[in-house]
Amino acid sequence: MQTMQCTVAQALIQFLDQQYIRFDGREEKFVDGVATIFGHGIVLGLGQALDAAPGRLNYYQGKNEQGMAHMAAGFAKQHNRRKIIACASSIGPGAANMVTAAACASVNNIPLLLLPGDAFSTRQPDPVLQQLEQEYDDSITTNDAFRPVCKYWARINRPEQLMSAMIHAMRVLTDPAQTGAVCVALPQDVQGEAYAWPESFLTKRVHKIPRALPPAEELEEAVRQIKAAKRPLVICGGGVRYSEAGLALTHFCRQHHIPIAETQAGKSAMPSDNSYNLGGIGVTGNSAANEIAKQADLIIAVGSRLSDFTTSSKWLFREECQFLNINVNLFHAQKLDAAYLQGDARAVLESLQLRLAAEGNVYQSEWGEEIAAAKAGWAKEMAALAAYHYEHDNPFETIVQAKDPASVNDFIRDLGGTLTQTEALCLLRERIAPDAIVVGASGSLPGDMQRMWETNARDSYHMEYGYSCMGYEIAAALGCKLADPTKEVYAMVGDGSFLMLHSELVTAIQEGQKINVVVFDNAGFGCINNLEMNHGVGNFGTEFRCRDERGNLSGAMLNIDYAGIGEALGAVGFRAKNKEDLIAALEASKNESRCTVIDLKVLPKTMTDGYGSWWNCGVSAVNVSDKGAASYAEIEAQRRKAKQY
Repeated sequence: MQTMQCTVAQALIQFLDQQYIRFDGREEKFVDGVATIFGHGIVLGLGQALDAAPGRLNYYQGKNEQGMAHMAAGFAKQHNRRKIIACASSIGPGAANMVTAAACASVNNIPLLLLPGDAFSTRQPDPVLQQLEQEYDDSITTNDAFRPVCKYWARINRPEQLMSAMIHAMRVLTDPAQTGAVCVALPQDVQGEAYAWPESFLTKRVHKIPRALPPAEELEEAVRQIKAAKRPLVICGGGVRYSEAGLALTHFCRQHHIPIAETQAGKSAMPSDNSYNLGGIGVTGNSAANEIAKQADLIIAVGSRLSDFTTSSKWLFREECQFLNINVNLFHAQKLDAAYLQGDARAVLESLQLRLAAEGNVYQSEWGEEIAAAKAGWAKEMAALAAYHYEHDNPFETIVQAKDPASVNDFIRDLGGTLTQTEALCLLRERIAPDAIVVGASGSLPGDMQRMWETNARDSYHMEYGYSCMGYEIAAALGCKLADPTKEVYAMVGDGSFLMLHSELVTAIQEGQKINVVVFDNAGFGCINNLEMNHGVGNFGTEFRCRDERGNLSGAMLNIDYAGIGEALGAVGFRAKNKEDLIAALEASKNESRCTVIDLKVLPKTMTDGYGSWWNCGVSAVNVSDKGAASYAEIEAQRRKAKQY
């Protein structure tokens, strides 16, 4: 057996550089590079290996470990999970910072390889700097925190353990059904140990991603179920995007006259202007999709996790409505007591379409003009949302949906903004490039965007809403730009998320990758402010205000210059307090080669509303307010209408 003498870290770098993916006959490199913030637990091992012989791996210098891992997740998602950036960190706080990003990747089934440094495997210098100690177990370190949030976990205590661990890691990362975060912890002494590696471990390895199909008899059962349905509805989930099944879904629904509703992850897998595409469904869905969903007798969920936001907490559908789930992951496929087909979205749709058209007797649903009528109704509402604006000669409280004029008037006084959120989103959609990539994750923006953002450019809508992770947006926007440098990328971020994590804006500037950060500043956590006030809680703890003379956070609203923060970091800043400012900023930003930060002062309480959905959230059974008591009674009544499985 031919061997090569090198360290664990050097072997790891060579191994990563030799990983490839084959999908639909296309072969491409799987690992693009390594992102890290060097610390004492990684720089002398993995750092030395990257410095001496990185091969074709790119190196990215992160600024916050969570942020760089979000960047890697955004990169992988934009590549439809077929290319990754590995993330390495030092031990202790560096590793702990990546735990949130690991959970985010696992929830969303996005491949993310994490290589945190670890304490000495010999335990001789214990406790080494930044080492977490537990009196009841000497083997525990910070990296054990990755166990519940990763799809695979290993610690390399001996050099030879690296081989089986990395093969298992690649198995999980390249498996569409099981992919998510993978953690391979690297004790800092082991990283530098030498070993005679079999050359076969360090040579090219190609991971094949097949388009799996379920057994023929299961396909026939599904065909019978579809043919028995009069009014089926397809839910287009993220699996449609990752399978590149948008065209297959378009053909399937056109041939069989079946309407389509989109999840956050499925949006932009197929064109918005398709006559069968109703748009977003569920809690953050629009009136068109939710109206049709309530009439459906069969839901065909393609590549969807069927989260509570998609199903309206299992409340949206009729009691007699049946489910047929198509998913590569059996766990997701079996949700809602559904009949299911475990397989690749595109392959299953194409196979079903052939069977539904067998012998020339093409199945078609009994939907009539309802689809077009629902779309027309939503188009009318969209026009109203675009025109929803502040007028100085009209008391603004008469058009504020959430009815909190005090906050709106304070905002106008303290920040001077008069843009509404829906007006701003419509202007953005009109003014930016049709194929621009928009990235979002949390707050009220995902709801507004799932309802309002229309695009015919494939994979141009990049929303992380499985974990709704504040701080994902800017880092993932950089990941998207690295994945597709030819496209303009816009991070759509609330002021709360911007404050939580914007450090990778510096990395974008350093890399010379232009991203556009659009900050929707409504002076607080506006989404949660709405939630609390709508359910009888006071206006408590969710607005960004100074302390008043009584010591409460009820004083003037904080007027933060987010454009100025961007300018201080090296970006080009723009400030917009009204429609004219925003139009000018958007046009000027197109001509910039550097990153931009557009600071929008957006009036609170001007986002979209529920559109026939319901969300099961924990409301206090004991309330001091009449509104709170009424909210609890309403929640309890609606819970009884929801499906129980």
